Amino acid sequence: MYEGYLPISKEDMEERGIEQLDFVYVSGDAYVDHPSFGHAIITRILEAHGYTVGIIAQPDWKDDSSITVLGEPRLAFLVSAGNMDSMVNHYSVSKKRRSMDSYTPGGVMGKRPDYATVVYGNLIRRTYRNTPIIIGGIEASLRRLAHYDYWSNKVKRSILLDSGADLISYGMGEHSIVEIADALDSGIAVKDITFIDGTVFKTKDASMIYDAIELPDYDEIKADKRRYAESFYTQYCNTDPFSGKRLYEPYGGSTFVVQNPPAKPLTQEEMDAVYALPYMRNYHPSYEKDGGVPAIREIKFSLISNRGCYGGCSFCALTFHQGRIIQTRSHESILEEARLITEDPEFKGYIHDVGGPTANFRAPACKKQLTKGACPNRQCLFPTPCKNLEVDHSDYIALLRKLRELPKVKKVFIRSGIRFDYLMYDKDKTFLRELCEHHVSGQLKVAPEHISNEVLSKLGKPSVEVYNGFVKAYKDMNRKLHKEQYLVPYLMSSHPGSTLKEAVELAEYLRDLGYMPEQVQDFYPTPSTISTCMYYTGLDPRTMEPVYVATNPHEKAMQRALIQYRNPKNYDLVYEALMKAGRQDLIGFEQTCLIKPRRFEKARQGEQKGNKNRNAKGGAPANAKKAGNAGRKNNVKKKTIRNVHKKK
Repeated sequence: MYEGYLPISKEDMEERGIEQLDFVYVSGDAYVDHPSFGHAIITRILEAHGYTVGIIAQPDWKDDSSITVLGEPRLAFLVSAGNMDSMVNHYSVSKKRRSMDSYTPGGVMGKRPDYATVVYGNLIRRTYRNTPIIIGGIEASLRRLAHYDYWSNKVKRSILLDSGADLISYGMGEHSIVEIADALDSGIAVKDITFIDGTVFKTKDASMIYDAIELPDYDEIKADKRRYAESFYTQYCNTDPFSGKRLYEPYGGSTFVVQNPPAKPLTQEEMDAVYALPYMRNYHPSYEKDGGVPAIREIKFSLISNRGCYGGCSFCALTFHQGRIIQTRSHESILEEARLITEDPEFKGYIHDVGGPTANFRAPACKKQLTKGACPNRQCLFPTPCKNLEVDHSDYIALLRKLRELPKVKKVFIRSGIRFDYLMYDKDKTFLRELCEHHVSGQLKVAPEHISNEVLSKLGKPSVEVYNGFVKAYKDMNRKLHKEQYLVPYLMSSHPGSTLKEAVELAEYLRDLGYMPEQVQDFYPTPSTISTCMYYTGLDPRTMEPVYVATNPHEKAMQRALIQYRNPKNYDLVYEALMKAGRQDLIGFEQTCLIKPRRFEKARQGEQKGNKNRNAKGGAPANAKKAGNAGRKNNVKKKTIRNVHKKK
């Protein structure tokens, strides 16, 4: 195995003595050889299995020759939009173009196209008509079957059809990519690779499909939202690698997109092997002149300890991508990586994170999941914890203690999501104590998302009573430890199920808490989540009951403004929201009110402006009294004009 970065040019290939690469990986991200990047893991795994791989990072999609810089691969092109869906990477929830791309050298925006997987696939196909194309990564994984696309407000076909690719490797892909490589290397035509778990293929021959559940035709779900919801829920109930069935989606009866069951989760030994591969642990040196790749800053000194999540949040796509079964690395594997981190010249003694999708999940929810998988139509934590749930933080505590004892390590932070409900279900409070004592730096970020139980039930989150219990427990523990540390709650506005009534309830909760969040996340409908299905169809696919959805941008703005009702810029929106919600009782001078009456507010702002002028000039404005009289005369004049218009 050659040490160093993988080839990105013909010169690199010559240096390694490679005439033709086995695979060329085309990525929407800059080339960062770190296990937090999907392209690094997949290429290093292929290399470990004896295949040669080169990387074309962020090719110029307007120039066909950009895809030819490494020549035609012997086996296939591999294509990924990057660590994020390209549309989420490019646009905010209001569909405004973002100003920065953390996965691009210098943070420059615009180095990848919208719908990058589709564009790259067609870019390759124009030049190499017969070379196999395998697509993967989060964008391809979550768009593997027909899906609602928020940015175009349309139901799009499977990305396999629109990209011109031959196969999708969905999910994390370590198992399936090696099986695909071995099949191609053995001489099997890509059209005949229909048997690998964790893949999606297309066919015009219905006889090739066996032991499968038929989904509604694409034209049917495009025309009928109820059928779309039914199709989505069938997919959702078949995301488990042990119980999931093969699915197929017809397109006009002549083309079929077939999804094989998910690949089996990695064993601990397999996961350890993935993270022991010879990553350079940094961005390619060619990016140094541009200031490097911003995304490396947070992950360079962080440790991934687990994968998967059985939390079941409705707005999260993890169920479709990493799955619900927890996979973990051994302590020895994580400690070895930590030692490598401490040898980095830039290491200052702080490990930024030890976790994954949910930091305090270090084992499957129950023993049954190890052999039979997660329940297809039940959640482990929602609406209440399953009676089979095993709550145990002891392994995570032991790991954190070992990391704290390493030479050169001053502090080990936990910045991944903590499931506060899972923590509260643990009768042993050792983890809560050690979390507060050793792993928080002033503030702990948690994600209750909302406080209305009506909305929480749609979010798939625990009741507000559980969160309130955690707030008290966290406060009491910090008091006991003589520490002044706070909670920073992540909150979401306009999630399906939230009307102005629930948005006002959240504002009242924040008023009583004495807290106004600096940032608010408006619900973002990304592909392949229950919440997005609710947003598009107005139905909860789990029950098929109607769900209220705020889709009007102005109403969404009002819900968002209510969470930050103290911000003067939001006054008009908050006032309008309270009037529409019939909550005029919250406009007034009492402590329970959110805002003061409009005239008083304007007068107060005018007074503040006058004070600023006075302070700037070192005293009262010379014509202050005259200006005040003039203002009053103008108000009288305006009222007179309005009355005249009314009479007319």
